[in-house]
Amino acid sequence: MTSQPSSVTSARYDPVAKLLHWLMALLLPSIFALGLYMTGLSFSPEKLKLISWHKWAGIIALALVVFRLLWRFTHRPPAMPATMGRWQKTGAHFGHLGLYLLMVTIPVSGWLMSSAKGVPTVLFGLWALPDLVQRDRDLGDLLQSAHWYLNVLLAIVVVGHVAAALKHHFIDKDQVMKRMLPGDPQQ
Repeated sequence: MTSQPSSVTSARYDPVAKLLHWLMALLLPSIFALGLYMTGLSFSPEKLKLISWHKWAGIIALALVVFRLLWRFTHRPPAMPATMGRWQKTGAHFGHLGLYLLMVTIPVSGWLMSSAKGVPTVLFGLWALPDLVQRDRDLGDLLQSAHWYLNVLLAIVVVGHVAAALKHHFIDKDQVMKRMLPGDPQQ
């Protein structure tokens, strides 16, 4: 990994950026779906197991997004097409910023919530992560609401992200979506 962003940009994202993108594209909806499913269950050993899995996946997602941010800071993404207007480029920048902020704050809010509710996060049942705040039921309830609304916001931003990619592919017929698709970076 280089310490400075590369001054050379290609027309497509590099293979590591693509891998991280598609891992998150699979992981985030899975974590969201698991969270929705488990909240509807009555208290049971099965629910506790699913909560653990949800927390593990959230911590993995947090680690991946931190790595992804480090990668992005040290590997310049491809330039946006000149055919994109200023408002589109600004929207893309704010959309990506929102995605990154939410991908960090959501797992942190879940970890904070678990800490406040007095339910430790034990990664893979082996490594207890430190509590981030002291036990406080009211704070835990507030963080639970925040965790939910942040997830709803992420779902909205992801739908916008996908819609923008599809617009570029099917309406604008430019290369914006193809830059992130798997395959030969020289195509």
